[in-house]
Amino acid sequence: MKQPLAYVHPAAKIAPSVVIDPFVTIDANVEIGEGTRICSNVTIMDGARIGKNCTIFPGAVISGIPQDLKFQGEDTVAIIGDNTTIRECVTVNRGTAARGKTTVGSNCLIMAYSHIAHDCCIGDNVIVANASQLAGEVVVDNYAVIGGGSLIHQFCHIGSHVMLQGGALVNKDIPPYVKAAREPIAYTGVNSIGLRRRGFSSETICQIQEIYRILYLSSLNNTDAIERIEAELPATKERDDIIMFVRNSKRGIIRGYVSKNSNEVS
Repeated sequence: MKQPLAYVHPAAKIAPSVVIDPFVTIDANVEIGEGTRICSNVTIMDGARIGKNCTIFPGAVISGIPQDLKFQGEDTVAIIGDNTTIRECVTVNRGTAARGKTTVGSNCLIMAYSHIAHDCCIGDNVIVANASQLAGEVVVDNYAVIGGGSLIHQFCHIGSHVMLQGGALVNKDIPPYVKAAREPIAYTGVNSIGLRRRGFSSETICQIQEIYRILYLSSLNNTDAIERIEAELPATKERDDIIMFVRNSKRGIIRGYVSKNSNEVS
């Protein structure tokens, strides 16, 4: 259903059940799936690929040209999965030659005034709270929660099921299943509440806690800690996820928090 006051390029591929409110602009190279609603004053630019049953709130701009001086007008896309909500004034830029696409997964909530830059890869069931700013080529894995007002440096990787404090300044990779907070950003424990809510067993959570006890509290460097984890703890999906994340980290992982009143890392 299209309002007469909206502009939809005739070459755009819009499913019949999409609701388009007044004062929307949709460019030519755009695809929008069944059941999605595009609210007033949304701009959807060339390269947008929006899934089914999404809601995009007023003022959002999807698939804008990257804010990257290396961008030379290459043919790239911005992909939004199914059942994702994009709140007011969010900006999602399309990709560059680096990756060719920016992706936001399914069942995500991207809150008002957040920015997702070129070539970011946001997984499924991710929450990005208000006014968070993700620089280029950031990766956020499934079920991560990004606290409001967070600033995430380009190329950083945030693991699955991470709970990130609001206002965080992130310049290192954050491994999966943890809470990250303080300034500078640091490991502050396992996200046990979030994991229980998502059906992780007590046994699995205890193993994750033991892994991070070795990684952050044993005084070993990361390489030696990972070798000890492999030698002493049984192989599980969660153990192997953590090992692979640490080994593949290009920026290095966040450190443990050192109390000012203690020499111990918590």
